[in-house]
Amino acid sequence: MIPVSAYLTKKFTFRSLFIFFVSVFLVGTIFGALAPNFFTLIIGRMIQAIGAGMMMPLVNTLAIRYAEPGKKGAVMGIVGLAFNFSPIIGPTLSGVILNYFSWRYLFILVLPFIIIDLVMAVSALPKIPTNQEPQFNVEGLMTISFGLLGLLWSFSNVSQSPVTSLTVWLPFVIGAILIALFAFTQGKSDHPFVNLAVFKNGQFTTATLVNSLIVSTMYGNTILLPLLIQTIMGKSAIVSGLSLLPGALLTGFMSPISGRLFDRYPVRIIVTTGILIDCFCTMMQAFIDVNASVLMLTMGQTIRQLGLVLILIPIQTQALSYLPNDLIADGVAAFNTLRQIAASFGTAIIVATINIASHFFAGHANYQQTGIQAGFTMCLAFLVVALFMSRKLYTKQSPKLHRKSQTKLSHV
Repeated sequence: MIPVSAYLTKKFTFRSLFIFFVSVFLVGTIFGALAPNFFTLIIGRMIQAIGAGMMMPLVNTLAIRYAEPGKKGAVMGIVGLAFNFSPIIGPTLSGVILNYFSWRYLFILVLPFIIIDLVMAVSALPKIPTNQEPQFNVEGLMTISFGLLGLLWSFSNVSQSPVTSLTVWLPFVIGAILIALFAFTQGKSDHPFVNLAVFKNGQFTTATLVNSLIVSTMYGNTILLPLLIQTIMGKSAIVSGLSLLPGALLTGFMSPISGRLFDRYPVRIIVTTGILIDCFCTMMQAFIDVNASVLMLTMGQTIRQLGLVLILIPIQTQALSYLPNDLIADGVAAFNTLRQIAASFGTAIIVATINIASHFFAGHANYQQTGIQAGFTMCLAFLVVALFMSRKLYTKQSPKLHRKSQTKLSHV
């Protein structure tokens, strides 16, 4: 749904899209709650994913376009709180619910919140007029969809097969060719599916690439730390999960503060500070062995999450705030698509690094520990590249951040 978000946000009003996709999510939730078998349950989850998949690009586009001047960072921080905190608290609440109720209550208990959301959207959400009439580019949709499918399929197979395996390199090559074809054809099209002119903006390109590197390390780290705690230190999955919880909660609660910092201080300083914090903590993780305490690991991961939250909200706001209003929807689609690719790519690279290092040192007593340490070292390498790239970020904010939007909002 992310690539198609650019077309939809140009074609339809935010209000109509929001109401439609919340309704889709409601249908998927009801479908899941009433599912008689596992196959039907999966269909319900897929319908939910269609509804939820449009929420992030929709809200991000709205926030950047129409937030009050000088407060775009604060608004993006609040948006980040919503999107960051929900995945954190969701698994914990789900575990509690499953301990006392049927799995159907995972869907049933969500229904009142969706209905309230839908009622509020219908009664209070303003109509934001659109003055664009984009043409639907079927070829572009098919090319980018199958290209992304090929890449993501390839990355997901890395954890199960060697890099030289046909199931890894063949879908990667096909996906890469299709995405290259997409970029070529969309650059020449009068009605591109996603306007790749956004990458002509240096600040957008730099911020997007830095974000992709950071996201790669973020998802890689979520694999490495549980492996270290469970496989090397021999602790339970519960201990592993609890070690991640303080940092995850900090990420959610610090998101609004991070956004406010963006409104007050140069983005280069904020992002560089965050990357340096992450570098220090990742370096520490790379040298940790079986004798380390879980408390020390938890503290290090929590501090690392502080660095992440200083990066993610400001870097996205920086990327999108330098685009003209008519390209923001395309920018959001491109930014979030690359984020999705980076998450899978980072996971695949880290897993491949662990496998290669473990195989190379297979004759040593601590070969598994060495593999995990190699994974942390790869994360550190990504962070160092991001640190050097972040030097291209402007120290001054975009004039758009202090210029009032002339778009009139009206209720329907």
